[in-house]
Amino acid sequence: MPRVLVVDDDPTVAEVVDRYLRNAGFDVDRAADGPAALRAAEADAPDLVVLDLMLPGLDGIEVCRRLRERTPVPVIMLSARGEETDRIAGLECGADDYVTKPFSPRELTLRVQSVLRRAGEQSSAGSGVLHAGPLVVDADARTATRDGAGLALTVREFDLLVHLLRHPGQALTRAALLEQVWGWTYGDQSTVTVHIRRLREKIEDDPTAPRLLVTVWGVGYRYDPPA
Repeated sequence: MPRVLVVDDDPTVAEVVDRYLRNAGFDVDRAADGPAALRAAEADAPDLVVLDLMLPGLDGIEVCRRLRERTPVPVIMLSARGEETDRIAGLECGADDYVTKPFSPRELTLRVQSVLRRAGEQSSAGSGVLHAGPLVVDADARTATRDGAGLALTVREFDLLVHLLRHPGQALTRAALLEQVWGWTYGDQSTVTVHIRRLREKIEDDPTAPRLLVTVWGVGYRYDPPA
């Protein structure tokens, strides 16, 4: 039974989310602040974290960052603030999805199922070792190195990188990447933009002048294999 850690200081929201997730077949743990969330994640590693942005003790951004230092566990961020800057901040800290309050508990449950299902599909897809200049990506072991040094990639960053490496020279739209990597036929396409930016920071010699993951203006992105 997949374990979901729900982190929200509003007991009403936490209770509703807890009930819907349990009814959908998930095992649920709860935490009401940032430090408690980190302790809970360390004591019993969850398969996914539903994380409120505004928390006492440590805010959701910092909690997400610290989780990312330990594990690539998928994170869905919750926030009462729907501005683009807040969404991007949540995604840049490593969140896989972002849901704005007030939200439908049923929709959140579907998003949890989608993120976990897609992570499982990508994890089992495999297809051996991929090379891109200094990069070596083992899709079966789910490891990536650059010049021999390990890369700390989130689940979604790894999936996106593998997908791009498997389609060299193809210009892929953000909508196509959102569907093919995230499994969503709708959603905020800035999710793709932020993940591309994070990948460039980790794999490019100069992220401001990328040579592997290039922008195709008016279309999307393309992986250009090194000569």
